[in-house]
Amino acid sequence: MKFSIFSVADHYPGLSRPVGQLYDEVIAQCAQADALGFEAYFVAEHHFHEYGAIPNPAVALAAMARASQRIRLGPAVSVLPFRDPRQVAEDYALLDQLSKGRLIMGVGSGYLKHEYDGFGIDGADKRLRFDEGLEIVRRLWSGERVSFAGDHYRLDEVALNVLPWGGRMPEIYIASLRPEVAYWIGKAGNHIMTVPYASLDRFEEIGGLIGEYQRGLAEGGGETGGALVALHTHVAESDEAVREQAAAAFDLYVETRLYAKSQTYDDVMASGLALFGSVETVVQKVVALHRMGVRHIMLLNNFGALDAGLVSASMTLFAREVIPRARTLIEPADG
Repeated sequence: MKFSIFSVADHYPGLSRPVGQLYDEVIAQCAQADALGFEAYFVAEHHFHEYGAIPNPAVALAAMARASQRIRLGPAVSVLPFRDPRQVAEDYALLDQLSKGRLIMGVGSGYLKHEYDGFGIDGADKRLRFDEGLEIVRRLWSGERVSFAGDHYRLDEVALNVLPWGGRMPEIYIASLRPEVAYWIGKAGNHIMTVPYASLDRFEEIGGLIGEYQRGLAEGGGETGGALVALHTHVAESDEAVREQAAAAFDLYVETRLYAKSQTYDDVMASGLALFGSVETVVQKVVALHRMGVRHIMLLNNFGALDAGLVSASMTLFAREVIPRARTLIEPADG
């Protein structure tokens, strides 16, 4: 089972932490995740609101590439309708070169109305823009000289002058929140990335979403596939300590989550759609996720302007206590 870190980089202008400090904290947390052995570090792309303060993840991830050695790096997600796919392909090929092949690419169509309004793009066209953009990115990354005539993009014999590291196609994950969409992502043989708290009602429903993805994968004849499941995470010495440390920060985070399902700390504890608790509590939830078919978890540790020291301590506890204990319980089941 793999474990990665994900930061939305939510920013709160009314608080004392300036945005530059947030960037410093995120880069430091990436370096710590690298040292602790996490698989990958992801950052979100957001625009025009404190919902998230990284408008171009490729730029932030390039800084993280220089602060780390091994950990994989990726956007969660690159919102394809907001940029010309030629630029997306160039930016992330460059990132892959700078990081020596550590890119893991998350892509999505976006869902925030204020972002579409800010770019002057009709959200009704987002699926077609996404599909055309993803096809173009893949073809450019393959080294092809691309000609393309779509509804939104036209290319005439365009080829990249910078290709991904080693000439291989980076791993691509497509974002989805709904089980019915997960099925089609699997049937097309694609990887999936999902954030359950934003659409599901109960922890146990994660298994259904993963099951739909796997059903689609099997029916499509795909031999490969992967699912990344993102959950807010905070680990401390006891469940009570987690509430004391993280509840207010999580509630602040939820206040700025536009258009998504609103779940306060008490709500998410009732639904189970977070990894909040002591080492033992979180170990049991990780094992339960494994039983549901989850093989890669993204931990949202940095939320709601949570103190950087608490974020660091939670990451360390997860890496040094939760992962080893969970694996001792998971490995006999796999065997």
